[in-house]
Amino acid sequence: AAKQFGIRAVGIEIDPKLIAEAEANALAAGVAELVRFRNEDMFRIDVSEANIVTLYLSDKLNVLLRPKLLRELRPGSRIVSHDFRMGDWKPEQTVRVPWGKMYRTVYLWIVPPRKPRNLT
Repeated sequence: AAKQFGIRAVGIEIDPKLIAEAEANALAAGVAELVRFRNEDMFRIDVSEANIVTLYLSDKLNVLLRPKLLRELRPGSRIVSHDFRMGDWKPEQTVRVPWGKMYRTVYLWIVPPRKPRNLT
């Protein structure tokens, strides 16, 4: 996305070896100034500044991460997951994308408006 559209991005990864690989890939792609990678735990970071979150985790981790995303992301923020769903939360859009001789599935959810708190 940084190479094709010039967006700024932050990648979160718990494995330092994958951080080094991502940094090398960004440098080779000529987008190192647009992206940065942080060696952190996705459950402990603050995602409130993001307006798009992309995930490639697992069904189980997506479900565990869902409450945090709904709590911290602003309404209208987009969540995109490669291959894995978010439990019973129905995606806004599902797209099958060619990948070699196979297909992958990409899911899109949009963070809904917050429900007003009952002040009684």
